[in-house]
Amino acid sequence: MITDSFDDKTQPLMTLRDFYGNRKYLVDICLILFSDQIYNHLLSSYPCEKIACLEMCNGKYPIYKMTYQGKEIAFYLSAVGSTAASQYLIEANWLTGASKFIMFGSSGSLDPEKTFNKFVIPTEAYRDEGMSYHYAPPSDYITVKNSGKVKALFDEWNLPNVQGRVWTTDAFLRETAGQAALRRKEGCIAVEMEVAGVQSVCDFLGLELYNFLVTGDVLYENGYDVSKLSDANHNVDKLQIALELALRI
Repeated sequence: MITDSFDDKTQPLMTLRDFYGNRKYLVDICLILFSDQIYNHLLSSYPCEKIACLEMCNGKYPIYKMTYQGKEIAFYLSAVGSTAASQYLIEANWLTGASKFIMFGSSGSLDPEKTFNKFVIPTEAYRDEGMSYHYAPPSDYITVKNSGKVKALFDEWNLPNVQGRVWTTDAFLRETAGQAALRRKEGCIAVEMEVAGVQSVCDFLGLELYNFLVTGDVLYENGYDVSKLSDANHNVDKLQIALELALRI
């Protein structure tokens, strides 16, 4: 079973050294982007230097470095989904040495009364995906360790926010009414596709993840509203918050 996949007793048969050579140490902080519009905004707004490249059989995905208020920060456009986003992070860490990752993106609201016009700061993520079971012992939820640090900064900056559990799924078209009801009953206020896997990888490798979300679409008990999803995906306001966060972690 997938819940039996965690093996910390034997060694992996391959490492990234087999593909990329020795580990590099170029930056400390890296932004994980999911919006091509935010990615292109960064490239056009700041002098950026390509410092590495994620190499896949379906293409190459560059990692850039920019400077914000004297701080060097790497960034790349990630694939969507727990497995892909986690693997990109693993390789970005190897290629750049970044040990602190700031991940921000959109999510679907499961409780619009709690999340309306507020940033969501996950405290735990329900592991409805596969990647995390290879990097953490089996459990229903994984703790998002830096949730309190992110909330403290959002409160200091007077940014409206709410902490709560989220549901990480790798099958967004199977977010059924029954599954959503179960997650609500357990206290989940939003659903997204990356946090559980990425947090498990960071825990396993000794890296730090700082995560916040913007709700866009809404999953009601008997319906769905997609009208605000595009803005949640691409609004550059959250980029400015991520850059300020990079100065404080």
